[in-house]
Amino acid sequence: MKRWLTLFLMIMVLLLLGACGTNSDEGTDSEKNSDDTSLSGKENEGNTRDEVIPISVELKNGKGEKVGTADLEQHLSGVVINIKASNLSPGKHGFHIHEKGVCEGPDFESAEGHFNPTDASHGAEHEDGPHAGDLENLEVEEDGTIKAKVINDKVTLKSGEENSLIASDGTSLIIHKKADDHQSQPSGDAGDRVACGVISEGEGS
Repeated sequence: MKRWLTLFLMIMVLLLLGACGTNSDEGTDSEKNSDDTSLSGKENEGNTRDEVIPISVELKNGKGEKVGTADLEQHLSGVVINIKASNLSPGKHGFHIHEKGVCEGPDFESAEGHFNPTDASHGAEHEDGPHAGDLENLEVEEDGTIKAKVINDKVTLKSGEENSLIASDGTSLIIHKKADDHQSQPSGDAGDRVACGVISEGEGS
């Protein structure tokens, strides 16, 4: 009788030890799943934004007065430009990236032509366009303010690439007096340059 009791107790102890081992393994799997979820979250962040320092551009008019800012960020979809400005005339205005990072007033001709590393024609409506620096028109409110987001998938803030805005001569953002018709050469018949800002590495916020 004692031998059967001893055997019974040994079997119970083995069963308890086995159950504890199973629970421990399940806890480990749960921890692994938690870690996997955390890593997946970090990878998802990379799908919307690259690790490139954002650039803040100060926009000035021909008198050298600040009229706004444009914040540029590198995303996988391209360069996102968030612009906020005031003291502009109401209506549509051409908006472009120019090939030189020099904003000398009052006419800003120092910025030269549109950023165009592929030697394309101007305008999204032209069969051989657009320039890499062509952007959509800005719609300024009746009170002279504009707040908008523009995305350009033909340029990058990454140094060393052909379409990089971080060039040796720099690049610049220009707001024009009139709307861009997206097809007239060489700049969409957008009229005078009314505001300019230099895109420069190291100007990040």
